[in-house]
Amino acid sequence: MKKSFLLFIVFTNLIFNLNTLAQHQAFNFNQVDTVINNAIKEHAFPGAQILIWQHGNTLYDRPFGNFTYDSESPKVTNKTIYDLASVTKVIATTTAAMICYDRKLFSLDDPVVKYIPEFGVNGKENITIKNLLLHNTGLPAWKKFYETCKNKEEVLKEIYSSGLEYPTGEKTVYSDLGIITLGKIIEKVTGKSLDEFCKDEIFIPLKMNSTFFNPPDSLKQYCAPTEVDNYWRNKILQGEVHDETSAMLNGVAGHAGLFSTATDIAKLMAVLINKGMLDGKTFIKQSTIELFTKRYSDQSSRALGWDTKSETGSSSGDYFSSNSYGHTGFTGTSVWVDPQRNLFVIFLTNRVYPTRDNSKISKVRPELHNAVIKSIEQSNEK
Repeated sequence: MKKSFLLFIVFTNLIFNLNTLAQHQAFNFNQVDTVINNAIKEHAFPGAQILIWQHGNTLYDRPFGNFTYDSESPKVTNKTIYDLASVTKVIATTTAAMICYDRKLFSLDDPVVKYIPEFGVNGKENITIKNLLLHNTGLPAWKKFYETCKNKEEVLKEIYSSGLEYPTGEKTVYSDLGIITLGKIIEKVTGKSLDEFCKDEIFIPLKMNSTFFNPPDSLKQYCAPTEVDNYWRNKILQGEVHDETSAMLNGVAGHAGLFSTATDIAKLMAVLINKGMLDGKTFIKQSTIELFTKRYSDQSSRALGWDTKSETGSSSGDYFSSNSYGHTGFTGTSVWVDPQRNLFVIFLTNRVYPTRDNSKISKVRPELHNAVIKSIEQSNEK
């Protein structure tokens, strides 16, 4: 009896696996392949990772191209590690903020000066954590701190003493300075550095084993190189953060500095789209995810930390649902989530190699997402 029961289990599992495989094979993503292969030919970027996930299944997980435009350079694999640039803001900092919010370590309406008293100068006394997340503080978008500061302490001092470029809440200007400040608040309320808190509370629990600030030397060879820096560091950047301000902050900052793979990012996105559940337990409250990922007002496309799909010109293309949320990174990275379709797409490249002056990816991003939706809808029609 035991033997026949075991055979039944084996047979059932085999049928399940075959059905799952058949389900995945029903999707034809040739359009996606064409978009990316053409982009590489046109030197929009030398290589890429793309992962498409829907309804609990990874439908597509494919690497393209090489580390550089030299055909002899390493081929991109599913284990290639990318500098996420501003996608750090959502994968690390915003997720950490959600966890802090769940644990009541701060309120969104708390003023920044409650945690960083020296911030409360030059009209910034009433800026709240919510303002930081919504990018409507009035702070400058960014500054070339590497030209004026010598170290981390000088960068933070300049941010905290900064004046406002417009009255807080009057409009939205995407600001690295605000999210850097949020990262420091997270450090204050948790008693840990941002990288340690993210490691302990996000990356280890989700088994995101290839995700970190400051990749160890042993893994730098697996990192896609970013820019040939001929203006400050005078070397090819590989496994070293591309963003200059993050580099000044020792590679750990709220706005940039995280390295990861598409496979790792998918582990977090699956939790967010699964209403915050991980292995039957609440990782982040569903209400918190909904609060942080919905458009906050009609004045801007911003959610809390995340961005949402704008009516025109979105990098998510034309067909993602109106309640979609996502984020892009300067190095050529992005993640977009369509809750209505129970779908997300992770797109990682090193488009800044060899130079940031290459902006061809701005055309590729919407084309890719359009191809994804068309492919899924056409497959579902069959």
